[in-house]
Amino acid sequence: MHLRIETMDAVLVEFAPDGRVRLQNEGWSTPTRQEIRAIIHAARTEVEELTELVETLEAAAGTRAQ
Repeated sequence: MHLRIETMDAVLVEFAPDGRVRLQNEGWSTPTRQEIRAIIHAARTEVEELTELVETLEAAAGTRAQ
């Protein structure tokens, strides 16, 4: 996983079930409440963008298939 978190100028590369995260070029840490909010915001934005991409590609593929 590579999740760019612009507000933290960081990239999340791994997470653990207990809530710890590993940022690129850093060790495991427990994020602060503010960092958690930034990570959640970045993840939700990424989900929205990926959903839009999938819908666009599916529509394009459907158009070509007909």
